[in-house]
Amino acid sequence: MTLYAFDAIDDAIAATKAFLWPVDWRRWAKLAIVALFVGGAGGFNPFQFGGGGSPGSGGFNGAGPGGVDGLSSIGGTELAIIGLIVLVIAAIGLVFMLVGSIMEFVFIEALRNEVVTIRRYWGGRWQQGLRLFGFRVVLGVVSLTIIGVLLVIALAPLIFDQGTFSIGLLILAILVFVVIAIVGGVLNGFTTVFVVPIMIAENRALLSAWRRFWPTMTGQWKQYAAYAVMGFILQLAAGIAAGLATLVLAIVVAIPLAIVGAVGAAILAVGIPVVGWVIIGFAVLVFVLALIALSLLIAVPVTVFLRYYALFVLGDTNEAFDLIAERRAAVRE
Repeated sequence: MTLYAFDAIDDAIAATKAFLWPVDWRRWAKLAIVALFVGGAGGFNPFQFGGGGSPGSGGFNGAGPGGVDGLSSIGGTELAIIGLIVLVIAAIGLVFMLVGSIMEFVFIEALRNEVVTIRRYWGGRWQQGLRLFGFRVVLGVVSLTIIGVLLVIALAPLIFDQGTFSIGLLILAILVFVVIAIVGGVLNGFTTVFVVPIMIAENRALLSAWRRFWPTMTGQWKQYAAYAVMGFILQLAAGIAAGLATLVLAIVVAIPLAIVGAVGAAILAVGIPVVGWVIIGFAVLVFVLALIALSLLIAVPVTVFLRYYALFVLGDTNEAFDLIAERRAAVRE
């Protein structure tokens, strides 16, 4: 039996080259913005988501003198500040997730039409993006709630200084955490790379697209199991390659900027602090901005390849879901 997850690798590489070369920097810049939100992983990530008692005590009781009794010293003001910080971080994360959910549709439309225009695709697909956002929020809340409850139960003796701490229960909680992380990651990944294209192809809502996709996935489960394994391996390999490329380019950029910083330090040493600090700050700022820009540009081919890879597998398993039929034919000819 032919496994599409293996055959699609070369096709995805060829499609990526055809889409990105020759280099059009305007297209790359737009794709870099999209990659900032959808991520270089291509949407698939299976992990997305003691004190001492005596040997005969069967464990140890409470937190003891070195436990968490210090938490009681935190007052209402400190708790309010902590709560505010948590809310701000959560709000920023939700906004980023919302934009990223809509950008998933922008990205697929760009690959489908081989034209990158963020505003037009955003205007046509934002409602479906909201549905994807809602799905991700619900999935995240359910996963975190289950994991949180299990950890609280396992760590209750340490937190509340009551009962006997159980290593076995903690290990069980960790194992459940791993299982939930894998299941949640696969569910989120399959929704992103397979269900989103079906939503676009047939203009469906998310749950309707999942019902449409389900018979194909279960009927060809070996194909999708192979994709899950290969997708993770390719994501890992691409991530390592992108990281190494970013590191090399960061070193290249850092060398001249280090010289500029050294000049600033020399000026600082001779007693002109304002000029010295301005030069040093300029060098640091340019390095940070250059590193961000390089990271995003390197993420472009990685993200395009991984998403093309999923689209090839999806179209091979069901022609009705094929959004890149022309590119598929051109590549395979």
